[in-house]
Amino acid sequence: METNFNKEQEDFELQKMASKKVVKLKAFYTHVIFYSAGLILYILKDYFGLPLNIFPVQYLNGFVMCIWTTVFVVSAIEIFASFKIFGEEWEERKMKSILEKKEKKQKWE
Repeated sequence: METNFNKEQEDFELQKMASKKVVKLKAFYTHVIFYSAGLILYILKDYFGLPLNIFPVQYLNGFVMCIWTTVFVVSAIEIFASFKIFGEEWEERKMKSILEKKEKKQKWE
């Protein structure tokens, strides 16, 4: 009975972690779409001289694009490098370790 409960709790925690990953990926892919659109508009404005003087596009310049590119690269590294470094096996081991510590603590209380 107790092992079944632990398995259900572990499955719930793994499912919660997986859903967090999905939310992060969804946000990143949305960022990719906006960054791509911004990059295209920046190139059209600065390199092809199109008069794009509407509100958000008029503020796209080299400085803004450097900052945005840096944020984009950092978020990509955070998502994809962390997925490779801290893969599923690591997450499962860490989750089991945390659950075991929690279980030991509850036994002594």
